[in-house]
Amino acid sequence: MKPVSVVEGVMAPLDRANVDTDQIMPKQFLKRIERSGFGPFTFYEWRQEPDFVLNRPEYQGARVLVTGPNFGCGSSREHAPWGLQDAGFEAIIAPSFADIFHNNCTKIGLLCVELAGPKVRALIELAESEPGVECRVDLGTQTVRAGKIVESFEIDPFVKHRLLNGLDDIGLTMQHTADIDAYEASREEQMPTTTPGDAEPSLRLTPVR
Repeated sequence: MKPVSVVEGVMAPLDRANVDTDQIMPKQFLKRIERSGFGPFTFYEWRQEPDFVLNRPEYQGARVLVTGPNFGCGSSREHAPWGLQDAGFEAIIAPSFADIFHNNCTKIGLLCVELAGPKVRALIELAESEPGVECRVDLGTQTVRAGKIVESFEIDPFVKHRLLNGLDDIGLTMQHTADIDAYEASREEQMPTTTPGDAEPSLRLTPVR
């Protein structure tokens, strides 16, 4: 996955609590087998409302979403973070996230930043009062900057390492390629063998070196 270091761009406010994954990515769009192309369906039901905040032109192309507590609750569908990322969001700021949703985000390079409720409230009010205001999220220094607001955030060191280095689960595994190759070269393979006259392969297994 793409390494995450600094996310900078327009900050869009979604002043709602307990936004669940069915609201982020409705179930009728889960039939797709590709991981891409979910962006247009993100918040699909809400986007049918003309006054929905993310329909406003000032927030088009936003890269940072600031929202309420317990974001991403509900079912464990991976399509929700896929859709948010495909819609252009690279960082989400909230007081809290559902555990499975948060974990799914770390696997695709979507940065989740937890700040205390009053701090998030200040960011939401800033984004609402100054549409188009930009936000800078620096993972290296663990800081959020928007307007005159400067806040620090905590993040699990291992998650930070993964994001900074662009390591998804496959990337983590590939760091051990030499050890895997050495193991595969040394282990005994168990293969079925046949003997003359056998109609079916014998169930006897012999090591093949």
